[in-house]
Amino acid sequence: MLLNLPIEMPRAHRIAVSTFFFIAGFCFASWASRIPDIKTFLQLSDGGLGAVLFALPVGLMVSMPLSGFFVSKFGSRKVLICAAVVYPVILVLLGFAVTPWQLAAILFLFGFCGNIMNISVNTQAVGVEALYGRSIMASFHGVWSLAGFSGAAVGALMVALRLAPQLHFAIIWVSCLFLAAITYKYILPQNTGKQSSRLFVKPDAAILKLGLIAFGCLVCEGTMFDWSGVYFQKVVKVPESQTPLGYVAFMSSMATGRFVADWLVTKFSVKPILQFSGLIIATGLLTSVIFPYAATAIIGFLLVGFGVSSVVPLVYGLAGKSNTMLPEMALAAVSTIGFLGFLVGPPLIGFLAEAAGLRWAFTVIACIGLGTTLLATKVKIG
Repeated sequence: MLLNLPIEMPRAHRIAVSTFFFIAGFCFASWASRIPDIKTFLQLSDGGLGAVLFALPVGLMVSMPLSGFFVSKFGSRKVLICAAVVYPVILVLLGFAVTPWQLAAILFLFGFCGNIMNISVNTQAVGVEALYGRSIMASFHGVWSLAGFSGAAVGALMVALRLAPQLHFAIIWVSCLFLAAITYKYILPQNTGKQSSRLFVKPDAAILKLGLIAFGCLVCEGTMFDWSGVYFQKVVKVPESQTPLGYVAFMSSMATGRFVADWLVTKFSVKPILQFSGLIIATGLLTSVIFPYAATAIIGFLLVGFGVSSVVPLVYGLAGKSNTMLPEMALAAVSTIGFLGFLVGPPLIGFLAEAAGLRWAFTVIACIGLGTTLLATKVKIG
């Protein structure tokens, strides 16, 4: 575990780790905000863009077994600081890509470094949570969501000002380096008493269950990211200007839910919140399926956002307390299984929609969301 220090400045540690969560979310959202401009510059078709963008999750998946090893070998502090310096640099390089192959190669590195930062910062979060002695993991992920909103807003401003992606990303790079420079000293030190030289550790049954819970949740989350607008367009049939409403509703409630999740866990404990989350996800999706109207679909997507908000942070928190695996290895295992859901969800929706229609596809995803409740009943806490 982390932590071989007296409980002196838990708030300073929490702010520092929150800052690095913000850096990660800010960089990713900044890239996402300029995808249309880069697509136009490189003259990519929709299919060409999809093929190039796939390089990012490939890089992420390749880094999965390495991230836990690096954190265990060198300590989450060193790995996080290095990743926080390199990640914004790769963001800047994305703005200078002049061919699809260059963009794909840099996106691979962006995904690779992004996941290493994800595992190291979550390992730090597990340590800070241990200092507090209560659930605070969800609030860290809430900061990531807040950074996503901030990155999107800054991106919209940069587009309005007609600043090139290179200059935009350079500004983000300087901002992130400044944030890292003023907070890195408060990152928790890594306990060097426990290290692992193994590149891969087979997850036990408890970690597999947590991974499957994350998988089900991220199937639903990936569906919302990629298909919420399409659902509003083709099923709800709103005017084109209103197609983003479902996505905005989902993102808003997900961010809000992460800031209240820790209070709910403190009041009701982890297992009931995980069980309730699955019910909320399924209820929200089925509401949008049964009542495909603008108001009811927005309410449904709000419920989905609230339902998914706490699942991954709580699962990460439980994985970090594993008695059989090092926190960083457990986090990497859960993250790997969970992220497969993020990859599987959107194409699964496409196949199901082609075969039976989008409403039936969303019904299947609702059943997968409900699986979170069923699996949570089998999770042993403590």
